[in-house]
Amino acid sequence: MIDSVYIETPLGIATISGDKNGISGVSVTKTSGNISSAKIPSFLQDAVTQLQEYFEGNRTNFDLLLNPSGTDFQKKVWQELLHIPFGKTTTYLDMAKRLGDPKCIRAAASANGKNPLWIIVPCHRVIGSDGSLTGYAGGLWRKKWLLDHESPVKQQSLF
Repeated sequence: MIDSVYIETPLGIATISGDKNGISGVSVTKTSGNISSAKIPSFLQDAVTQLQEYFEGNRTNFDLLLNPSGTDFQKKVWQELLHIPFGKTTTYLDMAKRLGDPKCIRAAASANGKNPLWIIVPCHRVIGSDGSLTGYAGGLWRKKWLLDHESPVKQQSLF
C-alpha cells in the first residue's frame, strides 16, 4: 500500500510517496500553504529527513531505497541522472551520448521530464546545450532556485 506525506519546502509543499519497497514519488504541489503530515510512516522517514537536510544545505546526495514506476528506458535515464554530481550540470545531448545514442536526445529529454522523484533524481541538473534552463516540469523558477542552491559559488548582494 502506497503512503504519502507532505512537507513544507522553500519551493512549495512536497509530497513524498512510497511503501516498504522504496520511494515511488516526490513532487512539489503548491507554492505555499501550511500542510505537513503529523504521522510519518517509518519507510518514508529517511526521505523526509534527507530532503529537509538538502534544503537546509546539509546534504549533497541522497541514500534512499527508490522504487519509481516507468518504462525500462525511463528507468535507464533516471539512473543516469543519479550520476550528475551535486553542484554540476550536464546537457541533454551529453546525457543522450552517455546513454549510448546521441539520436535519443528527445526520448531522453522526455524521460527526464517524467522523472517521478523530484530533487532525489536530479533532473534539474540537465540544461540546454547553450546553457539555457530549458524544460522543467516544476517550473523554470524552481530549476533556477535548485541550481543556485547547489552552486558552489554563492552570489552576495551588493545592496
